[in-house]
This record gives sequence, structure tokens and C-alpha cells, in this order.
Amino acid sequence: MRDDGQATVEVLGLLPLMLIVVLAVGQVLAYGSAREAARAAAHAGALAIAQERDPEVAARAAVPDLRRAALKVKVHSRVVDAAVRPKTIVPGIAALLTAHARADAGAP
Repeated sequence: MRDDGQATVEVLGLLPLMLIVVLAVGQVLAYGSAREAARAAAHAGALAIAQERDPEVAARAAVPDLRRAALKVKVHSRVVDAAVRPKTIVPGIAALLTAHARADAGAP
């Protein structure tokens, strides 16, 4: 029995699985980054309300330039909701990975 090239065939068989794992890890990291950006935006917006400044401007300033286009900010009274949609490699899953955060400026 000859085993010449057996390891090569096995590695080639595992390549699709390894690619899927790498893509999944990349998406998890993108979600984590979006979640942190959403939290920072919501917190900055609530702090701006407490300081009687524009919460949407403060929320956008708290998010890195790469995330600003994907940021949505809603202000309800003294509550700031922020949502950041991460960049995705697989089309159609961005909506599933959208990170949301809420911060309350407290009583006036």
C-alpha cells in the first residue's frame, strides 16, 4: 500500500473548512468592533445630553471614521440608541450582526 501524497490530499480536503473557520472568526471580530463603537456612541450621546450639547454630533464624533457611515443614532427624550452595522464578508448577514447600544442621560 502506498501513502504518497496522502497528507496533501487530506490538507486539500480540510482547506474549505479552514476557510470557513477563518471567515467566521473575522465576522465575530467585526461584530465585536461594531458593538464597542455602538456603546461608545450611545454613551457619548447621553453625556452630551447631560451637558446640554447635541447628542447626535457627540455620538458620531465618538465613533472611528470607518464606522461613521454605518452608525445610526436615535434620540428619545434623554435616551440615546445607537446601532452600528459591521462590514461583512458574506452578503446578507450584516443585518443579523448589527450591534445595538442604549444609554440614558438620567433625570435633568
